[in-house]
Amino acid sequence: MSASEKSPRQEGFSTQIVHADRRGGAEWGAVHAPIHTSVQYGYERVEDLIGAFQGTLKGTFNYARQGTPTTAALESKLSQMEQGVGSICFATGMAGICALFLTLLKAGDHLVASQFVFGNTNSFLLTLADLGVEVSMVDVTKAEAVAQAIRPHTRMVFVETLANPGTQIPDLEAIGALCQEKGLLYVVDNTVLSPYGFLPAQVGAGLVVHSLSKIIGGHGDALGGVVTDTGRFDWSQYPNIFSAYRKGDAKGWGLQQLRKKGLRDMGGTLSSGAAHQIAVGAETLALRMARTSATALALAEFLQQHPAVAKVHYPGLTSHPQHAIAKKWFKGSSWLMSFELKDAQQCLPVCNRLHLPLKATGLADTRSLIIPVAHTIFWEAGPETRRAMGIADSLIRVSVGLEDAADLIADFDQALK
Repeated sequence: MSASEKSPRQEGFSTQIVHADRRGGAEWGAVHAPIHTSVQYGYERVEDLIGAFQGTLKGTFNYARQGTPTTAALESKLSQMEQGVGSICFATGMAGICALFLTLLKAGDHLVASQFVFGNTNSFLLTLADLGVEVSMVDVTKAEAVAQAIRPHTRMVFVETLANPGTQIPDLEAIGALCQEKGLLYVVDNTVLSPYGFLPAQVGAGLVVHSLSKIIGGHGDALGGVVTDTGRFDWSQYPNIFSAYRKGDAKGWGLQQLRKKGLRDMGGTLSSGAAHQIAVGAETLALRMARTSATALALAEFLQQHPAVAKVHYPGLTSHPQHAIAKKWFKGSSWLMSFELKDAQQCLPVCNRLHLPLKATGLADTRSLIIPVAHTIFWEAGPETRRAMGIADSLIRVSVGLEDAADLIADFDQALK
């Protein structure tokens, strides 16, 4: 089969991803897209340079701040993974989130967001409010809470498929139906589940966000972020699209504005080197998701019956409040979990007695990571916000890696004794 041909049958997730680069036309038959380091891109005719600037000459580049052939190859791969119509990569996940909000919302707009969000996202939402965007943070496990928060000037609803660190799951399907009914842009941060574990387009999400530094890259060696357009939102009805971008097919308006205003103007550009590392890491996503989810479930079941543990937060457990949603929509469960100790004074000693997990921030490395949540990533939020998010002082977050399950369980067993 030639590099440009595809199998006549529908191929599986991993098969498509590991062959994506060579089928996309990588130079000289390479199986990985090369790393393009050039900042400038020249043309023989100035008319072609103009076409590259104005977007009329497709598949071209003018300045690396808006992307390179290497980042474009990764964007194509990510769009394929999400079954979307296009993607834009950023230097980090937070760069993508900030660009999305600042590009598509204006002062006077209203945003409904989950109250169970990543600590840095929570911090940025406070900044967004200072800039004149009204933000309502609600319990998205109940669709009626979202419905009650909607106002005439609401533009967007933002949720995370699996909250970090409490693992709360929104009423994804009902919120998607609500957004469709009201004509609202539904934005889903799918970082924890990944496109392998869940496709937000299935519940009506218009935009999907990922921190590529986490499970997609998967090796803790490259920062990156992405925003993918699923093709499910009608951009012709969105009032905040600049007039310069209201040309041609409306399906491309949102991404064009995000690339021009959110990437070109704000400069949160993903390097070609990092894009290459993430693209290679993505090839083993399905294998890593299956392994870490199975190990996490085994560890969660062990912790749930341990006398020193008060509560375990993990969607694969039948005791999880949104277990039914996870079972319906998610493939497997997750590598992310957290647990509370009965004795909050033992939180730090237990972490210190563990040998295998690294005491580190970050998520979805090949090695397990642990962190006492209230003392670190949510310390700045303050006790009131932590209470609203269900973060106890004894909460320990675990990012499960590729260690053997028996070894991890034995390590936690000795630490808890």
